[in-house]
Amino acid sequence: MPIQYDDGDNPFDFDHRYLGPYYTEDHKSWRATLRSFVDEEIMPHVDEWDEAGEFPRELYKKAAEIGLLGIGYPEEYGGTPVEDEFFQLITAEEMSRLSAGGINASLLVHNIGLPPVLAIGTNEMKARVAPSVLAGEKIHALAITEPSGGSDVANIKTKAVLEGNHYIVNGSKMFITGGMRADYYTVAVRTGGEGRSGISLLLIERDMPGFTRTSLKKQGWWASDTAALYFDDVRVPKENLIGQENNGFIGIMTNFNSERLWMAASSNSLARVCMEDAIAWARERYTFGKRLADHQVIRHKIAEMARKINATQAYLEQCALRVQAGEKPVADLSLLKVQSTLTMEFCAREAMQILGGAGYMRGCRVERIYREVRVMAIGGGSEEIMRDLVARQMGI
Repeated sequence: MPIQYDDGDNPFDFDHRYLGPYYTEDHKSWRATLRSFVDEEIMPHVDEWDEAGEFPRELYKKAAEIGLLGIGYPEEYGGTPVEDEFFQLITAEEMSRLSAGGINASLLVHNIGLPPVLAIGTNEMKARVAPSVLAGEKIHALAITEPSGGSDVANIKTKAVLEGNHYIVNGSKMFITGGMRADYYTVAVRTGGEGRSGISLLLIERDMPGFTRTSLKKQGWWASDTAALYFDDVRVPKENLIGQENNGFIGIMTNFNSERLWMAASSNSLARVCMEDAIAWARERYTFGKRLADHQVIRHKIAEMARKINATQAYLEQCALRVQAGEKPVADLSLLKVQSTLTMEFCAREAMQILGGAGYMRGCRVERIYREVRVMAIGGGSEEIMRDLVARQMGI
């Protein structure tokens, strides 16, 4: 839960910061709706759910009812189409106020599992899967990463061999968000030769014989169900092939730009949470006869946090505008992800220093964010992979 005291009129917090000309009345209305849902349905339970390592499954249906699960998806499947990328930025910002990445990751896991189906799947598959997922009745996960590697997608080892009307799948996946609860899994398999040209995507359902799961414990994101998946001669109907055989890499790539934009927005918002709570604590806490906020070293820490957050926000909105215009700014989205996670890391560290012992206690937003820094810096493409991708895009 957030620290409970008045943080004053902070011109950089969620409520008083400058919003550029990109935000319309529709954006403001969506923010108000989502904030009310978060404050009423999730925020009071964050600590309990985080400690329990899970949240009630009925939260999916509640999220669907206000349009959270369907935001940005086609109306024909029960979604709510939106005109621009800023609805997604607002969604990421408001959900980040929870400071509980595990709830966000599992509640919204369909945003990485479902898009490949909608991008290259058959009409029958879309109609069969999407409506129940967007209604909160089914959960849809993405299974790409393997024990042998994460970012090296082109070298996955899980195999699928077509025998008659079924693919026989053998192999394993690792660190799969939503892996224990999901009903549908978009799974990358090798159906051809080496490299990306031999990869296909299959829709695998949780009750298929030979498909098992093991829960994994993590440093952060406690409330998300993360799993290792095992496939032992799992028979998957060939009509569950997503797109064309050996052409699944295209489906995987459809996710990356939107995932990185989302992670960047979330990371910068988490940095803003850290700054908010640091300011509020510094205004209340007294040391050596004066407020913590009256010590110059503390004031400078907070000013530096604001500088990094504002610079990242400007870059974030620039990239959102370019994506909205139909561009695919791969290099800038990669740099943006690095910039945002470094900002989150810096602000989490400085906020923890300002809060001191209070920040180290469980139930504090800063404590939770601090232990979730690394998953944001690694997931969706690590800092190292992102920088190397940018260098290659530059032709270096």
